[in-house]
Amino acid sequence: MTVSATSSATTATTTTSSSSSTSSSSSLTSSDFLSLLVSELQNQDPLNATSTTDFINQLTSYANFSQQQSINTNLSSLASSFSSLVTLNSVNYIGHTVEAKTDTATLSNGSATFGYSLSSAASDVAITIKDSSGNTVYTGTGTGNSGSNTFTWDGKNSSGTQLADGGQYTISVTATDSAGNSVLNYTTVTGTVTGIDTSTSTPSLTVNGVSVSASNIIGVTS
Repeated sequence: MTVSATSSATTATTTTSSSSSTSSSSSLTSSDFLSLLVSELQNQDPLNATSTTDFINQLTSYANFSQQQSINTNLSSLASSFSSLVTLNSVNYIGHTVEAKTDTATLSNGSATFGYSLSSAASDVAITIKDSSGNTVYTGTGTGNSGSNTFTWDGKNSSGTQLADGGQYTISVTATDSAGNSVLNYTTVTGTVTGIDTSTSTPSLTVNGVSVSASNIIGVTS
């Protein structure tokens, strides 16, 4: 009975210590896991020892836990290496002319050129251009050929006033077939890559002054 009482007191102390340790650390390390198994052996009741089966199961859990930690470490290292590779590849775009999926372009030399892709021929194509504040500055029509189409805006608003260079403008394309179904795939811009931003998980390229995700690049023309 004395042995049992001492074991219970020790177990309580160990439990308190373990709880304190857990509260001071947000994650369980491999050493912590092994220490718990050793503590269990040291403080178990000799009259009611842990069964061999239970202990083997705990050792198996420890082995799996250790292996999982190793896998997580390797995956983190792989993700870091992949991110570095993506950044390195993005740098290669600098100085080249690319086509990217986006809807924003900078007005330069009095014009801005956009592209849009249609899944099939459209009978009606309406184009709207807005400034950076969301104000509509131009409305018109575009070509409806199946595949790639290009629209060059002359930088003039609906009143015929020439807008100043440097502003960023967004195009909105509505393309429908004879049955009224939308056939628009996406809009694009084409321009020279002048910089790269790696502050986010996915590097962004600066194309004609507009930030474009590297994953949205669909072609390099020069």
